[in-house]
Amino acid sequence: MANAERSGRPAEAFGATAVGSTRTPSRTPLRMTCLALWLIVAALAARQVTVVLGTPRGERLTDLETWVGPNGVLHVTGSLYHSTRFTGTPFGGLVLKPLTRAAEQALGWGWTFGTLLLVVALGLIAARALPQPIGRRTALLAAPVAIGLLMLSLPVRNTLWLGQTSIVPVLLVLLGCFVAHGQRTSGLLIGVAAALQPTLLLFTPLLWFTGRRRAALSTGVAFAVCSGLAWTAMPHDSHTYWVHHMAGVGLGGRADDLGNQSLHGALLRLGLNGPLEIVLLLTLGAAVAVLALRRAVRYFDDGQLLLAVAITGCAAIVVSPAAWQHQLLWVLLAVVGRAGRRASDRYVWPVTVVLVMTLPARMMLPDMPSLDPLRTNLVLVAALAAATAVPFLSRTSPHYQSPTPAEYAPAAPARFRHIPLAPFLRRVLTRPNLLLELLLLRVTYAAYSQVRLAATGGSISAGRAEAEENGRQILGLERALHIDIEHWANHTVVTIDWLRNFFDFYYGSLHFAAPLTVLALLYWRRPADYRWARSALGIATLLALVGFWLYPLAPPRLMPTLGFIDTVHGVQDFSQPDYGTLTALTNQYAAMPSLHFGWSLWCGVVIAVLARRWWIKVLGLLHPLFTASAIVTTANHWVLDAAGGAVVVGAGFALTYLLSGPRAATAAAAERERTPTRKPVRS
Repeated sequence: MANAERSGRPAEAFGATAVGSTRTPSRTPLRMTCLALWLIVAALAARQVTVVLGTPRGERLTDLETWVGPNGVLHVTGSLYHSTRFTGTPFGGLVLKPLTRAAEQALGWGWTFGTLLLVVALGLIAARALPQPIGRRTALLAAPVAIGLLMLSLPVRNTLWLGQTSIVPVLLVLLGCFVAHGQRTSGLLIGVAAALQPTLLLFTPLLWFTGRRRAALSTGVAFAVCSGLAWTAMPHDSHTYWVHHMAGVGLGGRADDLGNQSLHGALLRLGLNGPLEIVLLLTLGAAVAVLALRRAVRYFDDGQLLLAVAITGCAAIVVSPAAWQHQLLWVLLAVVGRAGRRASDRYVWPVTVVLVMTLPARMMLPDMPSLDPLRTNLVLVAALAAATAVPFLSRTSPHYQSPTPAEYAPAAPARFRHIPLAPFLRRVLTRPNLLLELLLLRVTYAAYSQVRLAATGGSISAGRAEAEENGRQILGLERALHIDIEHWANHTVVTIDWLRNFFDFYYGSLHFAAPLTVLALLYWRRPADYRWARSALGIATLLALVGFWLYPLAPPRLMPTLGFIDTVHGVQDFSQPDYGTLTALTNQYAAMPSLHFGWSLWCGVVIAVLARRWWIKVLGLLHPLFTASAIVTTANHWVLDAAGGAVVVGAGFALTYLLSGPRAATAAAAERERTPTRKPVRS
């Protein structure tokens, strides 16, 4: 058949893969890495089982528990859809009916372990379906990586928690595309999947236009038979689902709920409704379906069969009336597509997909009103991009296997014999991908905020006693060193209005603005130095998190008996466990070390080292001086907090130098000195 000729695959299945290898990496490290990944997968599976089955009954497997009862699939008499808890098709309800006589506790255990086995099967099939050629390393590591990503993804975690069946249709489609022998069997499996999730009928034209017309006909027949069987057994429920609910619109909650990541849900959240919304939905949905199918057929002809399947699944998410979070695995499968001709661009798409599918949307984008439409539809945007917009490379492209490499600085020797330079900190001279940098910066800061808050046990009151005791220790040490100037400085500045206003403004305005400005200028004007400076800042912030965790410290303004005046946040209510509204948002006891001073010192050092004019260097060094004055006079930090900030920043620069060597410019100059140019010899 045509697809067999184009892709080199058997005509009776989308993808019976053979492992090709062009390189033979060292076997022992590769096997150790593979073993480590499988151990991580086992740990993730054990954690999922422990979390789900360790939760009290009534709070776990909530969907499954509503399906099991003496009166049918649901704990109700009459229609399946008297409750919004059941969102499946009538055929799905018919399949679940035999479970009503199962022992509920045994069913919960079996369902959890059975779902894990389905996830493993899904990962194994996806790993075997990768487009050829792939190396030995990829062939060995693909399965544990795929299964691990599936375990971490929000759809699988929600499926395990709720007791859902959303993995089954995805697995049936992959079985039909890559495992089943014979087009009829393939079409039968995909047709049953469509009977469970009707928008998967979108695979029928994919089969048809890729030359598998017998499979396409079998899909339609299997869907019609399954749906007809359910209509015969449950005519009232079938009428309710297909006619009253218009193929499931709104089942499981309001259709404009944030969990509904379909085009229909997005239009409703944007305020559109009625005939205008329906016309717009049909028009845009048809355009997305046509464009996605054309792209899927093209990548199928190119031999990227798994990508073609993922694109079609993403289109099914977009056009579905209701696509709840546990039904969105197709987006994760689209990670196999390769986009970007340069090496610095190659990881943008896979990193974006993995983050979108594993982290809450609030961690991906800041809580700003202007970003609400994007944040509330983030998974939909990813599905829409995969289906219609991302320029995935063809296998015939010279950049598919070998993207344009980055330009590296001259190699530097390791500082110590037993501490090799870190490969991921190699000194690249070209600037990294901006989108990837912004994405990782946002996610890193969101994780930093979560860890910072968790350092007090998840609430401010949980760490209050220890933080105040540590505050008394710091004050005692400062008195012994005769540097306890906080009270004097605080009360002196309060009496001078212009100075107080200046330090309040400096404290509240430049903490984030200054380092972000420095990073932006380095990215645009000094890309090689940007990586060096960014790494030092990241390491310093990571070390500061350790300090917050090990040593919670109350700043002077939160020491209730010492008489400090909080000039920035105002009077605090010490009768409450949490001091004011701000303390509900962040850890107010993350004072040691002071990142206010640490980040300002980082700015000062970077400017002093890299600036060409002396007066810019002076201004850069004045910034940490003003910041130190601001954090002390506003009673937000002790003097020793600034010393702690200086320590972590110094450690950040030192570790960056230790792991990546000197800056690129320094290394290049040293290389020129070692190999001076020879003068030409006259004859």
